[in-house]
Amino acid sequence: MACRVVGISDSVYRYQPDKARDDKVIAKLQEAVERYPAYVFSKLCKILKRWRHGWNHKRVYRIYCELNLNKRRRGKRRLPGRKPEPLAVPGQANHCYCWSMDFMCDSLQCGRRFRTFNLVDDFNREALAIEIDLNLPLQRVVRLLERVVAWRGYPAKLSMDNGPAFISITLASWAEEHCIALDFIKPGKPTQNPYIERFDQTYRDEILNMYVFRTLNEVRELTDNWMTEYNKERPHDALNDLTPWEYLTKHELTESSNYRCN
Repeated sequence: MACRVVGISDSVYRYQPDKARDDKVIAKLQEAVERYPAYVFSKLCKILKRWRHGWNHKRVYRIYCELNLNKRRRGKRRLPGRKPEPLAVPGQANHCYCWSMDFMCDSLQCGRRFRTFNLVDDFNREALAIEIDLNLPLQRVVRLLERVVAWRGYPAKLSMDNGPAFISITLASWAEEHCIALDFIKPGKPTQNPYIERFDQTYRDEILNMYVFRTLNEVRELTDNWMTEYNKERPHDALNDLTPWEYLTKHELTESSNYRCN
């Protein structure tokens, strides 16, 4: 009688959701969180789709919140009105090809500080190399660039800040010898080098801030595993949810097919 008064059916009133049907979603979501602990919901949802699960994102989000997996959002500063321009993305992988590089710092459990040198390909956001040590002189950076060039080829340009490690004769001589342009951003303008800055933030959130390191070997091992995951498994919004290696492979196949047609 009460159901008829409020205008609903008896079956709607007596309906009890079947919690067992969510068990598989819970198991796979927990597996994804355990494997990628730093990923937010949007990344986890894309990972589940890459694992061939077609669950509705609203259902996954409901379970995600019930498990208290949602991360606290960072507060955003209020900025004045502006007209942002799209980033300049290299159009090809071998000609107008640009790498970005930067240094980062962190410390071991004993308090001893170490540095990392990060090298990223702007074209497909691929992490080309991360060198880690207590001290990284420019001669070692040049040797690392030579190792990457041996399997990737020479870039047309290197983008970097105006740090004392980069404004040296050693790097300038090496770049001039191989016809590589050095693109220095304006002092105090990290937004002019956005690809490496975004990569540095991801690397710090998912590795440097995620673990306590006792030795440099631990940092190197975790970083090597993370680089493989970053290049092979992590989908990127700017790459149409493809990984860096998938995007590069797709581009190379397109280039080869266009070459055969011409």
